[in-house]
Amino acid sequence: MAKATKSFSCTACGASFNKWSGRCDGCGAWNTIVEDTPLSTGPASKSLGNKRGSGILLTDLSTEEAPPPRTHSGMDELDRVLGGGLVPASAILVGGDPGIGKSTLLLQAAARFSQAGLKTLYVSGEEASAQVRMRARRLGLGDAPVQLAAATNLRDILTTLETEQPQLVIIDSIQTMWADNVESAPGSVSQVRAAAHELTSFAKRKGVSVILVGHVTKDGQIAGPRVVEHMVDTVLYFEGERGHQFRILRAVKNRFGPADEIGVFEMTGSGLAEVTNPSALFLSERGEPSPGSVVFSGIEGTRPVLVEFQALVAPSPHAQARRSVVGWDGGRLAMILAVLEARCGIPFAGLDVYLNVAGGMKVQEPAADLAVAAALLSAREDAALPAECVVFGEISLSGALRPVGQTENRLKEAQKLGFSTAIAPTGGKAVGGNSLSLRQFGDLTEFVGDIFGAG
Repeated sequence: MAKATKSFSCTACGASFNKWSGRCDGCGAWNTIVEDTPLSTGPASKSLGNKRGSGILLTDLSTEEAPPPRTHSGMDELDRVLGGGLVPASAILVGGDPGIGKSTLLLQAAARFSQAGLKTLYVSGEEASAQVRMRARRLGLGDAPVQLAAATNLRDILTTLETEQPQLVIIDSIQTMWADNVESAPGSVSQVRAAAHELTSFAKRKGVSVILVGHVTKDGQIAGPRVVEHMVDTVLYFEGERGHQFRILRAVKNRFGPADEIGVFEMTGSGLAEVTNPSALFLSERGEPSPGSVVFSGIEGTRPVLVEFQALVAPSPHAQARRSVVGWDGGRLAMILAVLEARCGIPFAGLDVYLNVAGGMKVQEPAADLAVAAALLSAREDAALPAECVVFGEISLSGALRPVGQTENRLKEAQKLGFSTAIAPTGGKAVGGNSLSLRQFGDLTEFVGDIFGAG
């Protein structure tokens, strides 16, 4: 009989190994590698014996099922990110930096859902019930029919949920939950995984919607094992700079709606206010045209959003020039700089480069390449683009400009906000009407020579 081989995997990133080690070579996490026991060789196989299981129901792709019922909170931005409202028996994970406003958002959401008819229970593991009440009164939600609890013992919480039978449960936060059957401290990988599994299983078993709050690590990922993100149905990130009033709720996973959808909020003295027109808000403080300032027409989920890219290029006093990026991918900035030098003959050696997305917005799509290149050239040449101009397009390593998706929606949004000129790659679909002039270019060299007279 062949000897059974052992296998090990990392609970943080899922990497597989042939032997145990203290540190994962894949993600660098410590004490996250555990042994995998296959069902056919583990103790579970002995308990199964020769007993036959029940047959499972099979369906085909043409089977029609009614869409899941949804409860609307009345917060249009939140409902948009959830895919149209809250689905029963769904598990949602909300992550964000400390102090960004996660508890404020969820307390407002709890009040709205309770007023919409859902029996809502808010469990805080970080604050006392009196502190939650103080925040609710400050937000004008003191009369909302939300039940509060301050607890961290998972067994006690599940027992209470069995008794009270709520329709929506908010756990703030999953890192503070403690399962007494797991021998580790609260917040550890094992505790977070066990607590998330129990709460998610309870949601599916009882038809209760569960919202879990998760802390975020320094690199912007939800703390704890990545398997937690696989357990839940929806993963939302609450983004924004604490110095800005704008907050972005972004869906990065959603089994009941589109991913990458965003909701925009503004932090005010009375809580988070919805922003129905994000483009107008992000550009509200934009003044006269200045070098390094370029408006980008992007797509976030299903909605077009206009944001301002700001660039600063200055001689570096150091031997190694600095490259600083806020709100965009630093690796992609390095690629744009390399293409500008290799294909257009415009060097940035010995120059510090700073790039910022105004308003605390984070842009991820490659369609921002051309806007970034325009901002860098505008700052380097000290030449401002016209105030009524928007730019978008993807840049390839060969210097060619590639068309991007939803060109028509981008142009319509720019036209709606009063922009008269758009710069885009050749091949995009033009917008109807005569109030917006579309200038198209096939490669970066042509764009640089025509707009800046360089290259």
